Amino acid sequence: MLKKVFGSAVFGVEATTITVEVNVDSGIGYHLVGLPDNAIKESNFRIAAALQNNGYKIPGKKIIINMSPADLRKEGSAYDLTLAIGILVASKQIQAEHLEDYLIMGELSLDGNLQPIKGALPIAVKAKEEGFKGFILPKQNASEAAIVEGLQVYGVDTIKEVIDYFNSDVPIAPTVINTREEFYNNLNFPEFDFSDVKGQESIKRCMEIAAAGGHNIILIGPPGAGKTMLAKRLPSILPPMTLHEALETTKIHSVVGRVKAHSGLMAQRPFRSPHHTISNVALVGGGSYPQPGEISLSHNGVLFLDELPEFKREVLEVMRQPLEDREVTISRAKFTVTYPSSFMLVASMNPSPGGYFNDPNAPVTSSPAEMQRYLSKVSGPLLDRIDIHIEVTPVPFDKLSDERKGEGSVTIRKRVTAAREIQTKRFADSSSVHYNAQMTSKQIRKYCQLESSSKILLKTAMEQLSLSARAYDRILKVSRTIADLEASEQINGAHISEAIQYRSMDREGWLG
Repeated sequence: MLKKVFGSAVFGVEATTITVEVNVDSGIGYHLVGLPDNAIKESNFRIAAALQNNGYKIPGKKIIINMSPADLRKEGSAYDLTLAIGILVASKQIQAEHLEDYLIMGELSLDGNLQPIKGALPIAVKAKEEGFKGFILPKQNASEAAIVEGLQVYGVDTIKEVIDYFNSDVPIAPTVINTREEFYNNLNFPEFDFSDVKGQESIKRCMEIAAAGGHNIILIGPPGAGKTMLAKRLPSILPPMTLHEALETTKIHSVVGRVKAHSGLMAQRPFRSPHHTISNVALVGGGSYPQPGEISLSHNGVLFLDELPEFKREVLEVMRQPLEDREVTISRAKFTVTYPSSFMLVASMNPSPGGYFNDPNAPVTSSPAEMQRYLSKVSGPLLDRIDIHIEVTPVPFDKLSDERKGEGSVTIRKRVTAAREIQTKRFADSSSVHYNAQMTSKQIRKYCQLESSSKILLKTAMEQLSLSARAYDRILKVSRTIADLEASEQINGAHISEAIQYRSMDREGWLG
């Protein structure tokens, strides 16, 4: 007897429906075809034990299972439940009149319990698109899949619940989530707040500008100056995610199984801080079966690279294209996947191998040549793609010992959000540009027009600092953001002057 059951495979951040055809006939043998990987080939042992421990069995007949489309590689253990139900129905051990209305996924334990799967959200989105009535999956993933409205999501703990649902009409309560209500209820601030930062008012100003325009930023300073502390607090002043951004972000984290069990939509912007020993594949994504990397897991959030020169040069260089295009494309012989990677890059570094500026009073002094050699580990083209460079100096004792609280994240976030709203209106007609850092050359010419005095100022800076054309664009973008924070329609000389100051690493002799 032939029966069809439906599962799903995830490629990139999109799902593809897989038809599992199970044919039980006279004879002996178990044949699984359709390009399954080793985890799927081993499923017959898990299925056999799970069925045996729940009063059923794999029939002693010839079983042929085809996973269609047969030329598409399938991977992972999430097809265990799909295959098991197909075998039971095809061998007439259970009845399932409306099996074709459901998409079924789940990994089986030997006792029949279900383990969580990866990619539940993109699978649920695809199931709704293709008109399935319901989605049966492990209970740990039910909240994540229930984000999709218009699809009945049934979270189950064991295979016995699924069998009883199809065989005896024992109901399973669908998981219901009010997506918008849950999202807005979870828009809490992270635990880190800018009021904890003592002094560093100029650096906080930089972070506010970076957040308002979505600009990449690099902090250069000695150990203990507060670079990491400031970076960790950046998400607390970013505007709250929109519902669309939250769905995008949750999708990516769902694919790699990073969504917490029994949790739905991600309401907080991600903050990723990979170690400097990371490989280029782990950073940008890839592998034999491509997975999103850290830059995609940072989508709509912050990627923090601490001690930038300690990262391998080839790792940093692969970020160039994603920083420009805000997506990363991974190509293989048979397929190509694209992951979104619109993130804010925050990098920090010491100014020298010893950790300090060229200062005779520093505990460890490096010569200008040693400092230059150390800084050259970070390429010029990569620095060009970072809008704001700022020096972070140690906080004096009187500021550290001051009991007064600094300006909090709530206050700063209001100003940032107001500036972002100006940008949202400005780029309302563009589907790919949402804030100033994303502006194209054409948009820069349109929205960053300068008065003659401002042009002369910028020309002088370009000539004296030997700035590249890309650095010129960065200065105009940052100037536009500074103007937006002041709700100014026109960019003036003060905005240009401040933006030029945020190109520390372009200035000759900045090492002292």
